[in-house]
Amino acid sequence: MASVTKKRNVSSAKTNQQIIKKVKIDLNSKVDGILESKKHANDVFDILLALESEEEKEVIGAANACTHLFCTLLERKELFVGKLAGEEDEALSGECSAAEKYRIFMRHRYISCVETLLDHLSHELYGVRESALCCLMKFAAIEGRHPLEDLDWSEHYSFPRELIQAVVGKLLSQTKDNSLLISRFQEFLEMDDVCYYVMSSICENVGRVMTQNKGAVMTVYQSNVFTLMSNISVPSQESELTNFMVKQEAKHEDWKAVKLNEHKRLFERMWLGFLKYKCPNSMYKKVLVILHDSILPHMSKPTLMIDFLTSAYDIGGAISLLALNGLFVLIHQHNLEYPDFYKKLYNLLDPSIFHVKYRARFFHLANLFLSSSHLPVYLVAAFAKRLARLALTAPPTALLIVLPFIYNLIRRHPSCRVLIHKPSAEGEAVEDPYLMTEEDPARCCALESSLWEIKSLQRHYHPDVAKAALMINTPLSQQEDDISEVLELTTYELMERDLKPPQTKNVPLEFEKATQLLKGVGDVLGQHFCLN
Repeated sequence: MASVTKKRNVSSAKTNQQIIKKVKIDLNSKVDGILESKKHANDVFDILLALESEEEKEVIGAANACTHLFCTLLERKELFVGKLAGEEDEALSGECSAAEKYRIFMRHRYISCVETLLDHLSHELYGVRESALCCLMKFAAIEGRHPLEDLDWSEHYSFPRELIQAVVGKLLSQTKDNSLLISRFQEFLEMDDVCYYVMSSICENVGRVMTQNKGAVMTVYQSNVFTLMSNISVPSQESELTNFMVKQEAKHEDWKAVKLNEHKRLFERMWLGFLKYKCPNSMYKKVLVILHDSILPHMSKPTLMIDFLTSAYDIGGAISLLALNGLFVLIHQHNLEYPDFYKKLYNLLDPSIFHVKYRARFFHLANLFLSSSHLPVYLVAAFAKRLARLALTAPPTALLIVLPFIYNLIRRHPSCRVLIHKPSAEGEAVEDPYLMTEEDPARCCALESSLWEIKSLQRHYHPDVAKAALMINTPLSQQEDDISEVLELTTYELMERDLKPPQTKNVPLEFEKATQLLKGVGDVLGQHFCLN
């Protein structure tokens, strides 16, 4: 019985393959017939009907057939050019020639094909979406070389703006995550003119959609917008703008798509237009991570991002730290005046920093922010003291970062050694003047205190922590500790290292290896002793 069922499955699979192959052959023959003779023009309806099929392979085959058919008709100039009248209009009655009627008829079929393919960009099957996208972009390339609108070359340039705008509108779905399809679209973003008009379409789409929704958070839509925008890059020199989908026949050098300043202006407008609306918290992290590398260098006025960075800081947590990273770039590279920068960084130091996902990034950036030797002593002392106080309740993995971090601060600023050596406080039980709750590092009285917390950590239960805390008893070396090796250290790795049995090394007893008993290289023992 099983063998009969298996034979039936094999035969049905062969039948399906034969049907698909037959459909593909039929579509190709219909395309060839339409291109050979205009009397077969009505066969285009069969191709468009197959394009709306529920079978994936049939739809893909129909899309390929449409691509071949309409691209050939565009190259032959057999589609109507200009403002198109309705099919029920008098244009098809008797005033036009047969050739003109054919061009108008095929132009309507082309529009129907494009509309169907645009709908397929929202199809549930990725294969159909990908095939539709590639077909539409081929249409865009052909339309650029053979425009379907009458253009005045003194004012307009040949580029399928409306088609690109429609494709972008479908990619930026409000209900469906299109990240995979957008990654496929990245291939076309490598063409500079496509990239330019995609940025223009994003600006228009974001403004319209967010206005309609009154600026409310739209997680799926904003995620699609960010995915598309993050794939867009601007070249550093105008000479790099050489890859174009459409080459203008006249005044190519005056075209905005070939000017680097226009790309930068549109890039800046696109990002500012997107970031002026409230984003999901996860989106803030994604934007801030790429901000200093992929966004700020391509903006003509990077300081315009100050409002976004300020609002991002107010969210708190890891987002605040990433926002400060963007502000730090603006301060050092673009001369932005932001006097509260270190005050905001100081207020981010709380017990949660030892347990967040971005702990390693936090300390890496904090080390960068505090690397300058020109910072005032009171500020560095405030950071060292606050970290020392937080260290009393920190886990061992965090302490192995915090202690070298504090030592490096003292190495960079020798004036902070007063926190270590307090002769007047030895043997006396005095109250710590440091104000932990004070938000202003200038008023926390850190310089009047000491790092007694590190002395307490010398009795820590973990031997590595106690050993690191003992370093404060000896003069610190001039060489800074490399904290990069412990930034990613986890509790599991620390326990594995502690539980791993120590490796015993062979102790060398002789500098020359003996080969025989009582007979070494010098043969001294053999001269005075024997085994008989």
